Amino acid sequence: IQELLDREAIKELKARYCRFVDTQQWHRLRTLFDPATRFEGFGSAPSGASVDDFIAGISARFAGVVSIHHVHTPEIAFKGPDAARAIWPMQDYVHFPPGVVIKEAPGTAGFIGYGHYEEEYARGPDGWRFMFLRLTRIRLDPLPVDHTPVRRGALLADPAWL
Repeated sequence: IQELLDREAIKELKARYCRFVDTQQWHRLRTLFDPATRFEGFGSAPSGASVDDFIAGISARFAGVVSIHHVHTPEIAFKGPDAARAIWPMQDYVHFPPGVVIKEAPGTAGFIGYGHYEEEYARGPDGWRFMFLRLTRIRLDPLPVDHTPVRRGALLADPAWL
């Protein structure tokens, strides 16, 4: 029973990660990471980056960006009662404001990406937290410069809903 509860807690941690990135709640995103967390494969921070470097990088890079992150069907393996690893298939849509140079897709408006997150977690006094995140890419489909302009919905997400 405990392993099932831990799996659900890790899934909720990842769901919050995607929501906080897409709604640009950087202060809340920071709370998901253990202070020793390291990152690899992200365009917003160099490999080995700290939590502070990652938050500073993604908040600057995603200013004015519309992003949508989806993760699916995780494989979760427990390495002990308080440690786990997972692989999450992922897809992201990232649309940058006009004039931004995108290193992954120069001369475009953004991309739709496909790949996997490889992650490590640790349980601490406040529950499960990320310890390591690696983003791997299988494919990037560029969005042409004349891609349909972003249309936001009339009702934005309420950051305090949960």
